[in-house]
Amino acid sequence: MFNKIFIITTAFIIISLFIFIPDSYSGIDDIPDSDSNEMVELYSFFDLRDRESYVQLTNIDSIDGTVHVQIFDVSNNCNENNFFDTYTPADTHVYNMRDIQTNNGNPSGVVLPDGAYGFVSIIAVNPSFRNFNAGFNMVGNFRIIDNNGYEYRTNSVDPDGDCCWDMNNTPLTFNFNTNNGVVLSDVVGLTFNREGEVLAADISNYEFTFNIDIYNENEVPFSCRNIIFACTDQNNPLLESLLESVGVASVASFEYGINNSIPHSKGGELLCPGNIIRDGLVTLNFIMAGPTEQKQFIGFIGLNNGAGRGSMDSFWYPNGEL
Repeated sequence: MFNKIFIITTAFIIISLFIFIPDSYSGIDDIPDSDSNEMVELYSFFDLRDRESYVQLTNIDSIDGTVHVQIFDVSNNCNENNFFDTYTPADTHVYNMRDIQTNNGNPSGVVLPDGAYGFVSIIAVNPSFRNFNAGFNMVGNFRIIDNNGYEYRTNSVDPDGDCCWDMNNTPLTFNFNTNNGVVLSDVVGLTFNREGEVLAADISNYEFTFNIDIYNENEVPFSCRNIIFACTDQNNPLLESLLESVGVASVASFEYGINNSIPHSKGGELLCPGNIIRDGLVTLNFIMAGPTEQKQFIGFIGLNNGAGRGSMDSFWYPNGEL
């Protein structure tokens, strides 16, 4: 089976406009509606480091459905917790990542420590046999509220979405700017294997290596460095062996800041240290990935002003179509 990687793209991703989302603390019902695309698997970013996180799921099918929920905690060596949940038609539920309950209100059995962060995988499965290749249609989104007052909200991603990313010929990319006081960023990469259930903890097999370039407003490129996305922080005992096995990059992480002008919200590594471009475009040019088949990558970009404004969206890629 040949390697393939899919990533969904939003029809109009306009990070450069830095769309404002009004602050709201009235409750988790304020999570915006997700797209109406029919999906059978969804992936979301969550963060409990001085933040609250919520993942919303809706069964848009006409049948009852079962989902397999997997939660990967980067801060705990990408440790996985999982449970099954059930939904009736038109059923909607919000998972509060600090108090994860099932759709019927019972404890899920998963308790995350304060400071946990990572990603959530939700896959629709056959309710009778829990067959990972059959399920129902659903939509979802996630919301992250930072203690400083800003929020990230965006749709959960289905990597088997409308089109495919040709990793060898097409760079991933996103826009950024410092309009309206943007000073911090969260560049997040989900790396995993999807053969039935999701696998991510073996970071030597589920990693993606990119060469980073930044273009300014005049389309002048600035060459950066090679970086690795993997389900790891700097304390993971497998990190050193990952860097040795890849050999072409000196840094690996689940998340990055953009550059010295817009560093990481949590003080993490930068995509382009030494660079101070404040308005431009980042391209991620694929170099290599782990040896396993069915490996997949999903990227999110968050921008915030450290106070009351924040915006998050998916990476995008040019598809060559009018």
